[in-house]
Amino acid sequence: MNHTLIHLTDIHAVPGGERLHGSVDSVAGLRAALAAVSAAGLPVSAFVLSGDIADQGDEESYRTVDALVAPVARELGAAVVVAMGNHDEPAAFRAGLGVSRTDSVTTAGGLRIVALDSTVPGHHHGELGDDQLAWLAGVLAEPALDGTVLVLHHPPIPSVLPLMDGIGLREPHRLAEVVAGTDVRVVLAGHTHSATMGELAGVPVWVGPGNAYAADTMAPAGLTRAVHLQAYTRVDLRDSGVTATLVPISAVPPVYELPTEVLLSHIG
Repeated sequence: MNHTLIHLTDIHAVPGGERLHGSVDSVAGLRAALAAVSAAGLPVSAFVLSGDIADQGDEESYRTVDALVAPVARELGAAVVVAMGNHDEPAAFRAGLGVSRTDSVTTAGGLRIVALDSTVPGHHHGELGDDQLAWLAGVLAEPALDGTVLVLHHPPIPSVLPLMDGIGLREPHRLAEVVAGTDVRVVLAGHTHSATMGELAGVPVWVGPGNAYAADTMAPAGLTRAVHLQAYTRVDLRDSGVTATLVPISAVPPVYELPTEVLLSHIG
């Protein structure tokens, strides 16, 4: 069976209409992404939010995100899966999003989505403990009908950004040992604000772009630069494989907009 997931990461919602870093309306970016998904008329199995949902870890921001995501998810009959990021605060995260735990298993039809909390309190890097890995191994011991999607904030693959050296997922080989040979079809992560692909134990890894802003992966030497690019990912799981497609959020008019039938008639 086919499944489409909407992967949102690094939303960095802030309370009360504040601007992130003085110029970014992160909540407006989320609102625009959800409006686009709703208008597209796609069958969506789940919305996957892979961490840094609130910039300051405040309950108000989580409630704002939930109030935006939940109605669209209900409209589309989609599940909502959330994972903790290094900016997130566990108690406010649970209260504001209405979740009971930060490691979770969600089913969407025959698809299983496992979210792992890779955060380390007081630090920016990620880790997965022995108990978490043992729990994950137990979950994966029995395959799901349509396979498993694994979600965590810290990517288990390297980043080209010098800033990320040392603040990614520590000891990713331990996660690879658990994932190898299982029904995990793709790993979804965030944290770097840069769309990146890789693999872990032969499983595709997709690091989503920041929904709030993007990291410039070709900034001048010695500089770390964030740019005004808001985006999210459409992830499609088919019998033939998995694809991840970056979807930019743009406030400027489209280059063109024509009925698909018209365009098909010209290229057919």
